[in-house]
Amino acid sequence: MLAERLHAGQVLHMPADVTHARRGAIRHAFRYRVDYLLLSPETAKGPALLSLNRFNLFAVHDRDHGGLRGKGVGASWAWDQLAQAGFERTPGMVMALLTQPRLLGHWFTPVSFWLVLRGDEILAAIAEVNNTFGQRHSYLCVTPGFTPIGPDDDICTRKLFHVSPFQDVAGEYRFAFRLTPDHIGIRIAQIDSGNGLDAAMTGALRPFGNAAAIGACLRRPGGSLRVLALIYWNALRLKLKGAAYRPVPAPPDKDVS
Repeated sequence: MLAERLHAGQVLHMPADVTHARRGAIRHAFRYRVDYLLLSPETAKGPALLSLNRFNLFAVHDRDHGGLRGKGVGASWAWDQLAQAGFERTPGMVMALLTQPRLLGHWFTPVSFWLVLRGDEILAAIAEVNNTFGQRHSYLCVTPGFTPIGPDDDICTRKLFHVSPFQDVAGEYRFAFRLTPDHIGIRIAQIDSGNGLDAAMTGALRPFGNAAAIGACLRRPGGSLRVLALIYWNALRLKLKGAAYRPVPAPPDKDVS
């Protein structure tokens, strides 16, 4: 069972295929691969090249996740947010984090996911979204009655946060999650009167050891710096296609919606 593996301290590597496809008058699509890790920050025991809350080749820091950007407190924040929504924590549940780790101290990730796992089921999720303007907002993803999130469940929420300067803060998001013991698929569709986008990340889960860490560096050098470069490259491509730039609004008043 996936939850038991994470509770025992295992860290899993997901070389994810990330896709974006913009709808509307100006169409734009891209696909690239990004290295994500799935771990329980409360119990993880990484290989020598991965550390928790200290510098290493790869690292995951509590301050990067769970709460205000740069001032996070990790998994305790996610448990608190779910408790405020009425979710009851019971034995056997594991709070997992799916995220891009720091590489040589540099951090940026467009989205991370807090996932409450029981066995091979997702009971709740929090999508932690960051933009390139230093802002963050999170979206709580649960079903009525907190039943397990199945592959056919679409979880809808209003889009409240500015992500791309070439899209309005309008419409809604539809989140879908698919989980097996060795694979994760997450889809996010923004619906906005014929505009919007379809985004997805999918990948197989593999044990993360030192060889996998070195391999990721060789195949996709730069880590989050590479991701930022790809974001700016695609922004330039959109601008050249004639997409209008939207000024950056203030973030939502509350951290989670």
